[in-house]
Amino acid sequence: MRRTRALCLVGSLSLAASAAATAEPSFNFGEFLGSYLGGPVPVEAEVKAPAPAQVHEIQIAAADVPLPERKPPPGKMKKPEPLAKELFGRAKLAADLSPRALGSYAKGCLAGGVHLSDAGPDWQTMRPSRNRAWGHPKLIKLLQRLGSESRQDGWTGLLVGDISQPRGGPMLSGHMSHQMGLDADVWLTPMPDRVLTKREREDISATSMLDKTKLAVDPKQFTPAHAAIIKRAASYPSVERIFVHPAIKKSLCTTAGKDRAWLGKVRPIWGHHYHFHIRMGCTNAGCEKQAPVHGDDGCGKEIDNWLKTIEASLKPKPKPPGPEKPYVPPSERRRMTMEQLPSECRIVLNSPSIKPIVGEAAAPATTGSSR
Repeated sequence: MRRTRALCLVGSLSLAASAAATAEPSFNFGEFLGSYLGGPVPVEAEVKAPAPAQVHEIQIAAADVPLPERKPPPGKMKKPEPLAKELFGRAKLAADLSPRALGSYAKGCLAGGVHLSDAGPDWQTMRPSRNRAWGHPKLIKLLQRLGSESRQDGWTGLLVGDISQPRGGPMLSGHMSHQMGLDADVWLTPMPDRVLTKREREDISATSMLDKTKLAVDPKQFTPAHAAIIKRAASYPSVERIFVHPAIKKSLCTTAGKDRAWLGKVRPIWGHHYHFHIRMGCTNAGCEKQAPVHGDDGCGKEIDNWLKTIEASLKPKPKPPGPEKPYVPPSERRRMTMEQLPSECRIVLNSPSIKPIVGEAAAPATTGSSR
């Protein structure tokens, strides 16, 4: 009797254990594989769950498999070095150093720059928000002299465009030159007989000297007074070049008369139909000199070739068949880094700023300016 009861009890326990094993949820191998690979497994790729006895072995094998190495996209490993134009464009004041033009006109910087004040007796600076009215002290004095002497040519004074940034260097936009504080743009629009408001100096447009053909000057705009002030600027010994539109050069060649020595400094170039560009020669060691201009007046074949090139560029060109041209990255010259500039430009960039003068809200005037 006791033996029969014991056998029944063992059978009951076996049935209970079997029922418990049956009730345990089955292992989903597809879910396990998906979590390991980092995403769900498609229905077609799901694998049937193996027998319960094999689950533990599969888990151990999966844990021993190393995860695939995920490399960052190209360019993410190292932060790119800032462009030189971004670094020099942030400078608000000049470096507190002795004045020096360093490097070249299109690859350099300016130490000890001086600011041409917003308005003086014979000049006003345009586009003040750009903060580009800084230059080598010798250039600032030259502009003040030209403004004063312009009255002898029938002008009331100068509207001065871009000179350089506080510490020179590449600009965020616009010019490729103007980097050493030895270049300055002077508008061919005479200064009005009143001081323009800051808003006016931001918004007023310069006047083009060209006629409708874009190949000759408009005699109503380009007057003998314009020719006289360009001649005056070119006559200064410290000025090496004056850049103007080829049509303006052609007009100067026609009206110059017998005194033509100064014409060799006047160089034709694209644009420059609403201003003329003054370039001084190097003022110190560490400044890369340009080759001297030719000995002739530049009024022969050279200027004719320039005008032919411009005429060809004005003709409409048919759109080439096929897809659009691929994207062209910015010019490498626009992507200049500090390594491409003279080593002294790092000192200029990192030097303390000059002390602003009380009363100057934006960029301070630090030389002989008058309101």
